Amino acid sequence: MTYLINDKLFKNVMINPNVNELRKMSKHMETTTEFNSPCYVTEVRNRSAKNTYIVDDISLGVDQQGISRDKADKIVKEVKNYLKNKEVVRIDRKMGMDDRFSFNCRLYITKEYSRIAYMWNNTLFDPIDTENPDFVSIYVPEWPERIMIAYPEEGITFILGSDYFGESKKSFLRMAMHKVKNMGGLGLHAGSKVLRVKDKNENLKDVGFIMFGLSGTGKTTLTIHDHGLSGEEKAIIRQDDVIFMDQNGYCAGSENGFFIKTEGLDEGQKVLYTAATSENSIFENVKINENGKVDFDDTTLTSNGRGVVLRNEIENTDNSVDLEKANKIIFITRRNDIIPPVMKLNASQAVTAFMLGESIETSAGDPTKAGQSKRCVGTNPFIIGPEAEEGYRLHEILKRNPDMECFILNTGSVGAKEDHKGEKITIKVSTTIMKEIAKDNIKWEADKEWGYLLPKHVEGIDIKKYNPRNHYTEEEYRVIANKLRVEREQWLTKFENANKEVAIAI
Repeated sequence: MTYLINDKLFKNVMINPNVNELRKMSKHMETTTEFNSPCYVTEVRNRSAKNTYIVDDISLGVDQQGISRDKADKIVKEVKNYLKNKEVVRIDRKMGMDDRFSFNCRLYITKEYSRIAYMWNNTLFDPIDTENPDFVSIYVPEWPERIMIAYPEEGITFILGSDYFGESKKSFLRMAMHKVKNMGGLGLHAGSKVLRVKDKNENLKDVGFIMFGLSGTGKTTLTIHDHGLSGEEKAIIRQDDVIFMDQNGYCAGSENGFFIKTEGLDEGQKVLYTAATSENSIFENVKINENGKVDFDDTTLTSNGRGVVLRNEIENTDNSVDLEKANKIIFITRRNDIIPPVMKLNASQAVTAFMLGESIETSAGDPTKAGQSKRCVGTNPFIIGPEAEEGYRLHEILKRNPDMECFILNTGSVGAKEDHKGEKITIKVSTTIMKEIAKDNIKWEADKEWGYLLPKHVEGIDIKKYNPRNHYTEEEYRVIANKLRVEREQWLTKFENANKEVAIAI
């Protein structure tokens, strides 16, 4: 039944209006900013993970919610009957530039919510084939029940009862990551960039980075940062959100726009601020005062204010979204206790880090739990299918490519206690570490307790200041470490029977 998704389903279809037409159609919901860009306020202001279901014709992971095909089809039938009398907007876009990992995407959305189509249009590429969509999403924000239903085998998603833009964006990326996994690759919730640096012998080289991290942990900031490089040395930004990796570590990009968090954005974040203040940006749930004045510090509406910015308006991008190889893999975490600023991992430790996906909850996920400890395999809440399959695939790639190096980067603090926030790991510290990793300029030593490598020296950083053991008594450290071990063991136990190879690796 779900295959029957085409223009005949609706009363009237407006096919592929351009960006000017989309903005004009959305004028009734727009507040115009001082930059002459639009801002929209939504009823729902974050993703509804608890309301997202996968039709369970396939094996699901332990952290995924299934829905029977019969039950899903019953809801879809009601939706189709409703849409027979509705005017909708149809947008066709292309995901990715690499022929192997490029997909035709089609969004249908009820006309009253054309602002969502406008935002989504700006995240992908101009279509080449508008007649054969690989993935289709049907979006009905006004539906009385909030429920998202994904049919992985058909590549179709129904988004019902939410008017948050992120649901449309992620519906296509979720499907694409699932398809790439079935193709033998790996879809990853990660940013990508190149650092062009001089090594110890003053030879110029390109070093590819991918960065995992949940929304709000600094992934976009680190992806877009220039690392203070100048002259022949520079950062080249490729992707911010989702990439597709093949067995050789090649990483194809997916999007042509960045979906940024705007809270606290200021001129000190030059690259992001410049792109965000363009008239071509589109804001969602950002506070706009009288005369269109934008206040990025005001979180009255939500701490999950967002913006869609065009990739070509981000400084240091080029004409490619792809990465020849992920030479360095960075797992970004944000903790405030005994996790150092950086750790170098072997392949098994990297698979463990991937399966743990440690960080904190942010307002982009569940605002009611913002700041609390969180784990999510691959820092990717959009996995379809057994999570351990993803860990196994990554382990295969790392074994096949021993030159790929893996690290954990903490963007939080070190040494926090009840009466002390700890030593903040600044953006400067994190970006310097990444630059020195690219230059292969860090001296490492083994941590006898945890087994990973810690930096003995990092040029430009007093690394001893960030040694967790210098902030706690032996007893304080032991209590925190034991608690962390227990949490990790409990988390990993959920997956130990899912895949023997992953169990061995972790």
